[in-house]
Amino acid sequence: MLLSKLVENTGFKLVNTDGGLDIKRIEYDSRRVKPGEMFACVVGTFKDGHEFAGGAVANGASALIVERELPFDVPQVIAPNSRRAMAQLAEKLYGYPAKELRIVGVTGTNGKTTTTYMVKTVAEKCGLKVGLIGTIRNIIGDRVISTQRTTPESTELQEILRMMADEGVDLVVMEVSSHSLDQERVYGIEFEIGGFTNLTQDHLDYHKTFENYLAAKKKLFERSAFAVVNADDPHSEKLLEGLDMPRMTYAVREPADIYANDIEICVRDVEFDMTTPAGTAHIAVPIPGLFNVFNAMLAAGICIRLGFPMEKIAEGLADVSGVTGRMESLPTDGFPFSVILDFAHTPDGLINLLTSVREFAKGRVISVFGCGGDRDHAKRPIMGEAAGRYSDFCVVTSDNPRTEDPMRIIGNVLDGVNKTAVEYVVIQNRREAIKYALTHAKPNDVVVLAGKGHETYQEIMNVKYPFDEKVVVAELLDEMRRGEK
Repeated sequence: MLLSKLVENTGFKLVNTDGGLDIKRIEYDSRRVKPGEMFACVVGTFKDGHEFAGGAVANGASALIVERELPFDVPQVIAPNSRRAMAQLAEKLYGYPAKELRIVGVTGTNGKTTTTYMVKTVAEKCGLKVGLIGTIRNIIGDRVISTQRTTPESTELQEILRMMADEGVDLVVMEVSSHSLDQERVYGIEFEIGGFTNLTQDHLDYHKTFENYLAAKKKLFERSAFAVVNADDPHSEKLLEGLDMPRMTYAVREPADIYANDIEICVRDVEFDMTTPAGTAHIAVPIPGLFNVFNAMLAAGICIRLGFPMEKIAEGLADVSGVTGRMESLPTDGFPFSVILDFAHTPDGLINLLTSVREFAKGRVISVFGCGGDRDHAKRPIMGEAAGRYSDFCVVTSDNPRTEDPMRIIGNVLDGVNKTAVEYVVIQNRREAIKYALTHAKPNDVVVLAGKGHETYQEIMNVKYPFDEKVVVAELLDEMRRGEK
């Protein structure tokens, strides 16, 4: 698209050009810029993209999005906020694809991934072609597209939405993170429905205060035509405060439009009776845990609003495949204990996970967990205390230490563990920690691997080393079968 056409009616100032340049793509990483592309000098949390403009120009950037004019002889679009400008111009460059799609957004601290997969499965039962955008992967119909973050950066998001629109997608279901809302990655997108799972402490390294975290989540509902929210979560009222919009609520404890009765949780699934404005149905979800009752109710509320019949909703929820790294039961053939893999990396997520496991565990609950480096320090002792209170034995280990000293992180976690009476060991090497848990597990014990979930790496000093816990467990069990030490 011609640069002059791209900035038309935006109010942005254009310098060093008559606007006749053809812009093929917008990029925010100076290392990936190619000739003919525009580089956005995004002002981030830790780095200012204006510092990398020279490198982008050297790599062939034909234009820049800036907040102040830079000393480079290339066309520059000057805007008050370069990140928002990138979103606006990307939306226009790709022809406003969101306007051609029905889009559902799901936000909250925990449960976003599972809920989006539930909605996707129900929608496909109803004959729709679905696009999914989320933590584990992006999907167009049956085609998988890799992802680097929960919600893509705006220029990547608009490109994906254009692909989905061009390929005949009927419905887009996407996870919407607090970072993406705060950083305007979804700027310009109008959501048909906004769904809310829950809100507990997380990402305070970025948001600084819980109030900021909540305010970021609220932005989704400011951009949604309809809301489905968790009435059992006290933050739902704040999220919708001052917003004159239709809504639907779901809960187990509080009065709500959708509620669950006769809940039965087993090692492989959960069953309950669900009452909704569209009728009552017996629901069986092949993923255990009380929190999956909540996820299923949220998914049902979204699907009811989308116009799907109750029988299809029940069929879809019964057909949901276990989501990778979410309450995932790993094979332990030949051994009398179980292993559960889960992405739980927040205090609430860990509590939900461990309390759910306790509901079906016939033996001990052994938790293997740590906390990530360069992230919210305050939640570390809280997670340690949660693990200590809801486990029978803890193996405290490393997660993704990133650039921090792993033992320093473990020390923060132990501040919480030591508030409880739980027995524990500290094993920094995560593979050895898992090995210890497996070799010390007794009949009917459940070993819970928390924090990594779907991730296939461990990040240490800015290097991502291969580390897939499903592979690690399989290798260790095979060693145990062979009697290796």
